[in-house]
Amino acid sequence: MPFSVLPRVRRSLPAAAVLAAAALTASAAPAAAAPQSAPELREVMFVGNNWEGTADVIEASGDFAGIGRINVIPDKDERLREIYRNPLKLVFFLGIRETVGEGHDQYVDDMYSTPDGTAMVASRPSFADVVSIDLATGDVRWRFPVSGFRADHMAVSPDGTQVAVSASTSNTVHVLDIETGRQVGSFKTGDKPHENVYTDGGRYLWNMSIGEVNNDADAPWQDFRKGDRKITVVDTATFEVVRTIDMRQRLDAFGRKDLSDSVRPVAFTPDESKLYFQVSFFNGFLEYDVATDKILRVKTLPKNPDTSDDRKTYVNDSRHHGMSMSPDGSKLCIAGTMDDYATVVDRASLQEGPLVPAAKPYWATVSGDGKACVISESAADQVTAIDFATGEKIVSVPVGDHPQRVRVARIPAGWTPPAGG
Repeated sequence: MPFSVLPRVRRSLPAAAVLAAAALTASAAPAAAAPQSAPELREVMFVGNNWEGTADVIEASGDFAGIGRINVIPDKDERLREIYRNPLKLVFFLGIRETVGEGHDQYVDDMYSTPDGTAMVASRPSFADVVSIDLATGDVRWRFPVSGFRADHMAVSPDGTQVAVSASTSNTVHVLDIETGRQVGSFKTGDKPHENVYTDGGRYLWNMSIGEVNNDADAPWQDFRKGDRKITVVDTATFEVVRTIDMRQRLDAFGRKDLSDSVRPVAFTPDESKLYFQVSFFNGFLEYDVATDKILRVKTLPKNPDTSDDRKTYVNDSRHHGMSMSPDGSKLCIAGTMDDYATVVDRASLQEGPLVPAAKPYWATVSGDGKACVISESAADQVTAIDFATGEKIVSVPVGDHPQRVRVARIPAGWTPPAGG
């Protein structure tokens, strides 16, 4: 009852009546429910097994031991019925299988946990959607079909409330409420949007478009046939574009007209002043200064003598695909995909460390304690941890078929996989 109303009520009723009414109200009111404390969470890593449609849950540091496995496609039969009844969807579904899928369906790409740790949100390329999987039951909580016919990389906002997903065939990024799957915004990008990164505490969202990676226009002089590739930066309050960066102009000014302007995985320094990025066909990476809008340095990494120089043999145009930075910003970890190694690079000198053998490493991230780089070995069905300090391998852990994205996540302590997981 508002304070301003309370004196008027008391003046209009005898004191005994007021007391009786108060007693009646108190006796009729239900006892206040005790506040429920949030479940205790543990830090883990999600490993997406792209061709299998599962995600392994492993320890986020230490021995990186396996904890359990989640079925990311519990609705597979329903989705396939839907696809086979729609000729256009079927064309794209089979096209994904024969091109970027290397003869396999792509069932899981990227994954994050919800803030309360009770669900996994995953993008599923072949099903062109994003789903939330309940970690207790294994059921789909919500599903968001993306525009177009393929879902790709995601990013979660720093506060954990929103997730951005690239819809690669519609040149669109959808931003969703992570709890409900409701779209809160979207924006247009260059051709084939790929990686997404939040900056400035979540104020901005960067999207890197990689262009067409399935045509045979792989020679440097044919680069223009790969499409409109650019970095699109939006304000997350309005989803309006605040900056567009075409690396073709910056690469030319730097004297590297021979390099593709297809920006692949990236890593920002802790202060977000510099951006390190990989490009198609190149065994190395570049350093870009955000404030001056200039490329500062390039690092060419060793070639594996057993790797063909025929660009058409590179998976989706990527010679090297996967990079992460140590929390203090001193080291970069690079996945040398087609060269079958990973290495830790000193950021100041750009000197690489030991070349750690790895079977088609396709992603690199940072362990929960920040001490290791964790790569996915997609051709060996395992993830491998590499010590940032020494550059040496720590351990390899078996996972499912064709692991790609690896993300740190939080789930309820004591979690066990649901039946069928």
